[in-house]
Amino acid sequence: MLKKSIVTIFSVLVLSSLLSAFNTTRGVGEDVEAGGQAIQRTAQ
Repeated sequence: MLKKSIVTIFSVLVLSSLLSAFNTTRGVGEDVEAGGQAIQRTAQ
C-alpha cells in the first residue's frame, strides 16, 4: 500500500513538472514569435 502511494505521488509530481515545462516552452515560443513580428514591422 505504501509503495503504491509513493508511486502515485511521484507520478503526480512528474506530470505537474511536465505541464509547467510545457507552459514555459510555449511562453518562450510566443515571445520569440512576437520579437520576430516586431522586427518585420520595423523592416517594412
